[in-house]
Amino acid sequence: MLKNWIKIFLYQAKRNKVFTALNTLGLSLGIAGLVFAILYWNDEHSYNAWNPEKEKVHQVLSHINDDMIWAHSVYPLAKYMKDMPEIEEFCYLNNWYFDEIVQYGQKKEKIKILDSQPNFFSLFPFEFIRGNAKTALPDSGSIAISDEVATRLFGDQDPIGKTIKYSGRQLVVRGVYHIPGKSSYSPAAVTSLIYETRLKGNEDQWGNFNFCLLLKVKPQNAAGVQKKLEGLFMEYKTKPSAKEEGIDLEEYLKANPPFKISLEKLADARLHSITEGYPEGRGNYQFLLIMAGLSVLILILSITNYINLATANAIKRAKEVGVRKVLGAGKGNIIKQFVFETIIITITALLLALVIVELALPFYNDFLNKTLVLNSSLFYMQLVITFIIVVVTAGILPAVYVANFETLNVLRGNFTRSKSGVWARNAMLVVQFAIASFFIVGSYIVYEQVSFMANKDLGLSGAQVINVVYRKVHNDSTSIIFNNYDRVKQEVKKIPGVINVSGAAFSLADGAASSSGFTYHNKNIQAQNMAMDFEFIDMMKIKMASGRNLSEKFASDTISSMMINETAAKMMHEKDPIGKIVDWNSQKLKIVGVVKDFHMYGPQAPIPPMSFFHLKTVDWMLYNMDKMYIKVDPNNIEQTLAALDKYWTAKVDTEYPFQYEFVDKAYERTYQSYIKQRNLFSLLNIVVIFIALVGLFALASYSIQRRMKEIAIRKTLGAETGTLLRELSKQYIIFCIIGFAIAFVPAWMLLDMWLDNFAFRIPVSVIPFVVGFVVLMVLTLTVVLSRAFIATRTNVLPYLKTD
Repeated sequence: MLKNWIKIFLYQAKRNKVFTALNTLGLSLGIAGLVFAILYWNDEHSYNAWNPEKEKVHQVLSHINDDMIWAHSVYPLAKYMKDMPEIEEFCYLNNWYFDEIVQYGQKKEKIKILDSQPNFFSLFPFEFIRGNAKTALPDSGSIAISDEVATRLFGDQDPIGKTIKYSGRQLVVRGVYHIPGKSSYSPAAVTSLIYETRLKGNEDQWGNFNFCLLLKVKPQNAAGVQKKLEGLFMEYKTKPSAKEEGIDLEEYLKANPPFKISLEKLADARLHSITEGYPEGRGNYQFLLIMAGLSVLILILSITNYINLATANAIKRAKEVGVRKVLGAGKGNIIKQFVFETIIITITALLLALVIVELALPFYNDFLNKTLVLNSSLFYMQLVITFIIVVVTAGILPAVYVANFETLNVLRGNFTRSKSGVWARNAMLVVQFAIASFFIVGSYIVYEQVSFMANKDLGLSGAQVINVVYRKVHNDSTSIIFNNYDRVKQEVKKIPGVINVSGAAFSLADGAASSSGFTYHNKNIQAQNMAMDFEFIDMMKIKMASGRNLSEKFASDTISSMMINETAAKMMHEKDPIGKIVDWNSQKLKIVGVVKDFHMYGPQAPIPPMSFFHLKTVDWMLYNMDKMYIKVDPNNIEQTLAALDKYWTAKVDTEYPFQYEFVDKAYERTYQSYIKQRNLFSLLNIVVIFIALVGLFALASYSIQRRMKEIAIRKTLGAETGTLLRELSKQYIIFCIIGFAIAFVPAWMLLDMWLDNFAFRIPVSVIPFVVGFVVLMVLTLTVVLSRAFIATRTNVLPYLKTD
C-alpha cells in the first residue's frame, strides 16, 4: 500500500512540478520563520533557568520617583538586614563589569571582572572545577576565575594558589568555576574588593544609591521584607530629611512621597525586569513576542496557502479518487493516502527549512547579537511538535475534501465543487489577504518611525566629535585626577587636526554616571548629574534657553554655580530660574543658565531633567569621569585619529588600545534595535507577499482553468477582452477588500501599541493604510489579470468541442 502511495505521489509530483515546488517552498519558508523564533525564544528563556536559587534571589529596586527606578540601593541597610529572619543572605555587588587586563607571567588577558561581597557564589552557584564556592573569596586578596580564563592564562597548569596581577594588585587564585548556562551574571572573574574600594565609609550614607543589592528570601516572604526595608528608609532617611528642613513629617511627605522599593526575582530578571539591573542586560520581551507572533502568522499563511493549492489541485485528481472508490477504497483509506502525501511534502519542507536556517543563522545571530545553534533536545522536541501541527492542519482538510467526492459524478466528468468547499477555500484566501495587508502596513509604519528617529533634531551636533575612553587611577585624590586630565587635555589640543577637547562625567547616548536631587521651595527634582569642563556646551553646539554658559571667566563657576535644562526648569515651576538658589545635596548652588533640552539617551527616549556643573564644583564626580570628547577637523580625520592613537597609547594609557566612538554613531546605536526591527519587518514582508502571491497565482490559474469552457462560450458570443478580464478578476478584488478590512483594526491597534515604546513618535495616520491597500490591490490585479489575459488569448475550439 505504501509503495503504491509513493508511486502515485511521485507521479503527481512529476506531473505537477510547479504546484509541488510552490507548496514545498511555501511551507519551508513558514517553518523556517518559526524555527528562527523558537531559537530566539529558547535562548531568552534559558537565562538563569539552571540556577536553583532563581526563585529566592531578589534584586532590590529603588523607586526614586514615578519615572525613575534604579537597580541600586544603599549600604546602611546591611546592619539591619542581619537581624531579619526572612532574609537568608544578602550580597552587595556591582551590576556591571570592570573590563580590565589581568596578567600571569608574560600572559595578559582582557576580561570581564565582577566585584562583589564574598558570598556571591551562594546566590549564583556556578560549578567549581577547582576549589569550592565557600573558600573562593576568603579575603580581598583573592580572585576566582572562569575555566575559560584559566585555560587562556595557565594552560594545563593548576591555577589554584597562583598569583595574578590586576589593577596594581597581586591576587591569589582560590577557585576555578564553570557557568553551566545563560546567566544574568556571567563574569570571567570575581573579586571581593568592593568593601575596601566602595562600601567602606558609606555605613551611614542613606542618600548614596550606588550599590546593587541582592537578597535571598523565600518568595512568600518578599512582601514582608519589602515593607521592613521601606520602614527603614522612612525612619533613617525620610524623617531626618524632614527634620533637617524644619518641617513636620506630614508636610514633608506632601512634597516628597514615602520612599518605595520593590523586590524583583532573578527568575524574572531577563524578560520581565522593569529596569536595567544586571550586567548581561535584559531581553526585549515585546520584541520576542513580536518575533513569535509574526512567525506564527507566516506559518498560518503557508498552511492556508498549502490547503488552498491542495484542494484546488484535487479537482485534477477527481477521477483517480472515483476509480479507487470503485475498486473498493473507503474514505478512510483515501484520507490516509492524502495525509501521507502531506507528510512527505512536510518532511521535505522541514528539511529545506533547516537548510535555510543553517545558511541564514550567522546573519540572524548578527542581527540579535547572539550565538544560537541548532542543537538542543528541547529544540528537536519543538521541531517534532511543529511537524505534527503542520501535518494535521495542512493535511486533514484537503484529504477529507477529496475523500468526499461523489464517485459517479467524477467518473462521468461532471465534477462540481461543494459550496462548503468553495467557501472554505475563499475564506482561507481572505485570511491570506489579511495577513499580507498587516505586513505591508506594518512595514510602512515601522519604516516611517525609524526614519523619524534618524532625522530628529537631537538638540546638539555630534558631527566630527569622538568620545574617548579615559581611564584613570581611582585611588588618586580628586585634585590629582583633575590635574592629570588637564595635562592630557592640553597635550591633545596640540595634535594637528584637533579643534577642541572637553572631559565629562557622563556619556552621550548612554547617560550620566549618577543622579542627585536638588530642592527648590520644598520641591525635589531628581536630575542627571552632568559634570563637564567649560568647553563642552559650545563644542557640542548645545543652545542656551536663557542665562549663560559656565565660563572660566567666573571663579564662582567652579564653586557654587550650576545650570539646568528646560525639563528641570519646568519641574521647578519657576518662571525665571536664573539667579535662584537651590539646595543640591546640602550644598547651596546658584542657577546661572538654562540649557535647551537635548537628547541624552537617543531620540526614542524621554529627555530627563539635568543639572550641569563644572568638574571641580562637585569634585567626587571626577571619579565618574571616564570620557573625553574631542572634536576633529573633518578634512584630516584619518591622520588626526592616527596621531591621537599614537599619543594615547604612548603617554596616556599604555596597557589598553585607543578606544573611541563618534558621537553621532553612538546616538544611532541607541535605536539600532529598532533599525533591525525595521529590516526584519521588511524581510518578512517580502516573504509574506511572495507566499501570498504564489498561492494567488496558482489558485487563479486553477480557477480560470475550470472556467475555460465559460470563457470560450463568452468569446464566441462576442464578449470583449476587457469584459472577460473584469469578470474573472471580480471575486479576487472582493476578497482583497474583505481581507484588508479584517486586518485594518488589528493592524492599527498593534502598531499604535508598538509606537507607544517611543517618547517621540509618529501618529498612526490613514496614509499607511491607503498605501497598503493600493499596493495589495495592484499586486493582486497584476497576478490575476496576467493569468486571465493569457486565458483570453487561448484557442477556444478545444473547449467548445468537449461535452
